Amino acid sequence: MRLFVVCLWIACCVRSCGVANGWVSRWSRRGVFRGEMSLVFDFLRSLRGRNRFSVSGVAGAVAQFQRFEDDLHHDFFALAAQSGKPRGLRWISCVWLPELLIVVDQDRQLISAFASVNIGFEAVEGGDMEDVAEVSTIRDGSAVFHVRDGSWGSAGRVVFNMNPGQAAGHLIPGAVTVFHRDSGA
Repeated sequence: MRLFVVCLWIACCVRSCGVANGWVSRWSRRGVFRGEMSLVFDFLRSLRGRNRFSVSGVAGAVAQFQRFEDDLHHDFFALAAQSGKPRGLRWISCVWLPELLIVVDQDRQLISAFASVNIGFEAVEGGDMEDVAEVSTIRDGSAVFHVRDGSWGSAGRVVFNMNPGQAAGHLIPGAVTVFHRDSGA
């Protein structure tokens, strides 16, 4: 509110100084002053829009993720295992590591979480990957979660070979980190 009052005061001062000199009054008849005021109001509207996620809303989302983390892990693994990706491999394990990063993307109004995981696969019988020795290698990655309609969920997406910070930077450039639980290393 203070910013609005300050901007309005500055705009009025500019207009009153200009009226005394005659240049604003000449231009205001042509609509220039109205254009300047609309720029001020557009600027104020954009500031209001940037803060759509209140601190309590983000804090609530972080608390909700931590409260239901085990359920989210279970749901993630079930969806990822059913996805059929990577092709020719079957998900056999998903070890959840301590690192967790929660970010806010102000442009898309999206809260996302990236959890560090180690994933184990086995080849599908009769598939293309059956004779590949690297299939049994444990893969590092980041499981991706999003808040939709006020609750956390996942589509079973994992970003392989990236820690949570790298995955967040890759998928959501410019996102703001609001919570980071370190791996302890």
